[in-house]
Amino acid sequence: MRHLPWLLAVLLFAPSVAAQQSTSAGPIIHSSGAVFAVPTPSFETNPDQSYKVAFELAGASSSPDRLNPSLNTVARFLNMHAQGGVPQDRVQAAVVVHGAAAWELLNDEGYRARHGVDNPNAALIRELVRAGTKVILCGQTAASRGISHDGLVDGVQVALSAMTAFAMLQEQGFRVNPW
Repeated sequence: MRHLPWLLAVLLFAPSVAAQQSTSAGPIIHSSGAVFAVPTPSFETNPDQSYKVAFELAGASSSPDRLNPSLNTVARFLNMHAQGGVPQDRVQAAVVVHGAAAWELLNDEGYRARHGVDNPNAALIRELVRAGTKVILCGQTAASRGISHDGLVDGVQVALSAMTAFAMLQEQGFRVNPW
């Protein structure tokens, strides 16, 4: 009981401290991918190691006019490592897209025809591709949904299948992100 006032003070103060922390995007992706600085992690990030991670994107955004949060995660991965001192040439990402998320790779013209708005993912996809991220669409998904290769955002690649893309990326040293 004697510690109750102290505990209440900590609980009331903690949210205001957390609210004071800010995020920043960049230096690799500037339009998205803002992350918190972690000044002295006890599990250190080795700047001499290569970080090659493949992400799966299967679920569509909650609304056609909203950025897919999984694409933001890829941007966060790139930015947090660069901000954490890992040289940009040691950080690589790939995104393998299948299922309902495939529509989010359409260029603005095709996306507008389907959803009535420009593709909110297109600018980030182009920025990811410019930064060296492989954005790969499952060819089986594209064929089953009638998605034309020339109707995709510039830089999106098409694989035989998502399964094939993951197998090939793993042979190239990419590790599959577990979530």
